[in-house]
Amino acid sequence: MNDIQFETARQMMVDCQIRPNKVVDERVLGAFATIPREKFVSKQQRSIAYVDEDLPVSGGRCLMEPMVLARMMQALEIKPTDHALVVGAATGYGTAIMARLAGSVIAVETRTQLVEKAQETLVSIDVDNAAVIKGRLTEGCPKEGPYDRILIEGAVAQMPEQLLDQLTPKGRLLAIWRPSPRGAGVASVWCRANEGFARTPLFDAQVPLLEEFRAKEEFVF
Repeated sequence: MNDIQFETARQMMVDCQIRPNKVVDERVLGAFATIPREKFVSKQQRSIAYVDEDLPVSGGRCLMEPMVLARMMQALEIKPTDHALVVGAATGYGTAIMARLAGSVIAVETRTQLVEKAQETLVSIDVDNAAVIKGRLTEGCPKEGPYDRILIEGAVAQMPEQLLDQLTPKGRLLAIWRPSPRGAGVASVWCRANEGFARTPLFDAQVPLLEEFRAKEEFVF
């Protein structure tokens, strides 16, 4: 496929996958229409870069289904002045989308190969307000926080307090809540409430569980 064909496929993704699924925020639609998803997958996958499903990448990660990612971005209500954190950045596609919407972005990934790939790709498409760093996903990046918006790119069976603690007083965290590996996931938003945090379910979404967020096994005596 050439550049024109990729541009056509990208616009079809927006018009046929994202827009019909309750995504009406023009800033979000514009970001998905301009970020080249084919740059974030292997050469062998580029011809299917715009299919409406999760795309596996190296290291056990995936690029989330475009429609699900777009609905999550919309639900975050990202402002141009926001400082954002992306957890589980994979090759950086979600980070690039976030960078089009927020003022600055920190992205965390555990695998060196993915960190390098993501940073190289972001530079190649002139994204200069995002940095990808190596670290434990469940720890986030507190030294660069707090964050107005946090996106976890995948499903979680537990939500670490140390991630929630990195939110600003009016911050929002979005992730797919999937406490059971065999159950359906629910896109949810976490916000501060009184002395703790409250989760609000938004819509059903079936995406792969991030191993780092798998629930700890309980021993029964």
